[in-house]
Amino acid sequence: MENIIIVIVLILILAAAIYGTVKRIRFGSSCCGTKTPPDKKVKVKDRNRNNYPYKYTLSVEGMHCSNCARRVENALNKTEGRWATVDLANKEVRLYSKLEETDRDLASVISASGYTMLSCKRDRV
Repeated sequence: MENIIIVIVLILILAAAIYGTVKRIRFGSSCCGTKTPPDKKVKVKDRNRNNYPYKYTLSVEGMHCSNCARRVENALNKTEGRWATVDLANKEVRLYSKLEETDRDLASVISASGYTMLSCKRDRV
């Protein structure tokens, strides 16, 4: 009888471990405190860099995982005329824009997505 109880407990522990692993694989191990599926990626229609005369490199504080990166990209990409990609390793966002952007506007978009823009470097493409 003792062996049956031990086997049942071990099966329950194994089931919980498998469930947690599958959930992490499906949704990612989110540092953001949520275990929900990541936001759907906002796709940019115009991917020709020659059509974007302004280039910015934004330093962003607080991005730790791919969900964070997607949240920042989506916040910038949902505005027509912007194309953003995140370099998570360097905590930077490369933003291509068809219009000249102000630091205040970019910081506002980043802040609304839950992160902090530390600096903005402008380059001509």
